[in-house]
Amino acid sequence: MHNFLIAYDIFNPKRLRKIRKIVSSYMLGGQKSALEVPLNKNSLKCLVSDLNYFTEEEDKINIICIEAKNIDIENNSIIII
Repeated sequence: MHNFLIAYDIFNPKRLRKIRKIVSSYMLGGQKSALEVPLNKNSLKCLVSDLNYFTEEEDKINIICIEAKNIDIENNSIIII
């Protein structure tokens, strides 16, 4: 399983609510339009399929695989992406 950062810019408020609801059902946490979501390959395919159903050409959704590495700098643990 990998963590993904999902960021979106949906132009229609009704579609925005639907997209937010779909992505929120998968998420760990995040801000209003950038969410951290743990997904395996099958979950990722389902999410993309669900999102494709509601999005239009003008909408933008970015799904970015993030691999965090912990680096100890002066006793502080920092996540580098």
